[in-house]
Amino acid sequence: MAAPSGGGGGREGSAKTVVADQISQTVQSTSNLLHLMLQSSPSHAQLMKLPRNLLAMTSTIKNTELVLEQMPRVVSSLDTHVERGLQCLPHLDTVVQLLSNMQSSQLNSLTGAEITQQETEHLEQNSGA
Repeated sequence: MAAPSGGGGGREGSAKTVVADQISQTVQSTSNLLHLMLQSSPSHAQLMKLPRNLLAMTSTIKNTELVLEQMPRVVSSLDTHVERGLQCLPHLDTVVQLLSNMQSSQLNSLTGAEITQQETEHLEQNSGA
């Protein structure tokens, strides 16, 4: 279940570079398209808002980039924890069985002590009479 280590860093870095390049190209294409639309469209007021709206989204885009960069480490860490948890299941069954046995033993000893106490009280009553 754990991700294989070694050799993945290069591929991960190149994938990040490709994604960053594609995002840059998309933003540049969008900007070019907006300029063309501004030059040819009668509704300049509406189109003037678009670059500001796009700039307002920059922090969200950056945050998304940070989350995507951290995602492989998070998934790998989660995978490791799940794997360890699965390895602990047999031990957990043993602990549950031990606790069950301890509970039974305590109940049996309490029941036995109550019976002994009742017998002692009964004998004391009979000998005192």
